[in-house]
Amino acid sequence: MTAPAVFRLALVPGVNPDRWLRVWQQRLPDVPVELVHTSPDEAVALLRSGAAEVALVRLPAVGDDLSTISLYTEAAVVVVPKDHVVTVVEEIDAADLDDETLVVPLDDQLHWADPPGTPFAGDPVPTTADAVDLVAAGIGVLVLPQSLGRLHQRRGLTARVVRDAPGSAVGLAWITERYDDLTEEFIGIVRGRTATSSRGRGAPPAPEPTTTGRTARGSGSSASGTSGSTSGKGSGASGKGKGASASGKGGKGGSARSSSTRSSSKKPHPRKPRPGR
Repeated sequence: MTAPAVFRLALVPGVNPDRWLRVWQQRLPDVPVELVHTSPDEAVALLRSGAAEVALVRLPAVGDDLSTISLYTEAAVVVVPKDHVVTVVEEIDAADLDDETLVVPLDDQLHWADPPGTPFAGDPVPTTADAVDLVAAGIGVLVLPQSLGRLHQRRGLTARVVRDAPGSAVGLAWITERYDDLTEEFIGIVRGRTATSSRGRGAPPAPEPTTTGRTARGSGSSASGTSGSTSGKGSGASGKGKGASASGKGGKGGSARSSSTRSSSKKPHPRKPRPGR
């Protein structure tokens, strides 16, 4: 017996595939999904190495050998201490951060061309986690995709949506030449296709061909034959009817003959002898 295939899904921090994995489990319970966690910078290289079939990445993912589809765009949030002045509102504008020191890590995912505030003047900050440490120390603020803000949430810090900051697009990527029915199935799931409209392995089997049409045509012919037969009987009935009509006419003649017979059956009156004979 062949061991079931494993579908490997790479994903970058902040992306949650749970809702799609539940649908996968319903449609393909015999194909387990293996999650491969990777950084945004290494996701494409991981795909090319064959370590995953598809990857949930932050766009753009560049490469002539790649196929990608955009799934959604996250809002950006600013991470600040809980007692920061911006926490008095739920959302802010970028201009509200003009007087702040902005920490931008090397793995930044917003790629904000003209961010507000003053850039952090210290050594380069390698990761988002390191940037969050600086915010917790009161050195500056950090703007990042909302899911990453939740991922790095910690005590003493909070986040507020920055309305006019660039969003972060999340998409699905795969190596074009390795496209197969499992990849198509996952594409259909993330795009919201139902099981009946699926084009991958999870598609329901095609209905078996039936002879309903032929039977219907045969039935029709039979019905036609029956109808013809009925028509024939009808004609016969009509013929009988004509016969009956003729018989009726004959009946009139019979009636005349019968009357004559009755009349001739009467005894004739004897003639009176003439005088002299």
